[in-house]
Amino acid sequence: MPSPATAETILAMQRWWLFTVRGVFAVLFGLAALVWPGLTLLALIILWGAYAFFDGVMTLYLTLTHKEWPARWALGLIGVLGLVTGLIALFLPGITANALLLLIAAWALVTGVLQIVDAIRLRKVMTNEWFYVVTGALTVLLGIILITNPAAGALAFVITIGVFAILWGVVLVLFSLRLKRLSDGRARHAQRA
Repeated sequence: MPSPATAETILAMQRWWLFTVRGVFAVLFGLAALVWPGLTLLALIILWGAYAFFDGVMTLYLTLTHKEWPARWALGLIGVLGLVTGLIALFLPGITANALLLLIAAWALVTGVLQIVDAIRLRKVMTNEWFYVVTGALTVLLGIILITNPAAGALAFVITIGVFAILWGVVLVLFSLRLKRLSDGRARHAQRA
């Protein structure tokens, strides 16, 4: 009988597509921000709020369906942060740009650190978890950039968020493909046994 961590890793591999969906939405959000940089700040807030809310829902789903996931609390906290910041952005879009920058910066810093912690714990059950470490590091970098330069114009903000979202989305898709390969390899191994 496999250990709980191994069983959870198998479950995560079977749900690799959830990471793909998150990555694709991040890339689409980033492309929209770059293609239409003249979007009003209000439209950006609503677009980002919808993305953060969706990402929070997907992450909470992962948390609830992966009972033995290493650092499950971190994944749950990431989901709650996404939900809360997404709802604030959707229902209070009139907040100032600086307040939004600081809110997103705080979300990015906390989420990035928690992703790195989660990736370190995943080392015990899978190899090449560095994809998840990279997403955490990119998220922390975004938070630092936004905190150190809060007076940046809305256009620079849109471009920064757009580029970050594309990079983060690509890394999430690569991570999901790694999970899929692990799942396919495990399935072939099981068929041979």
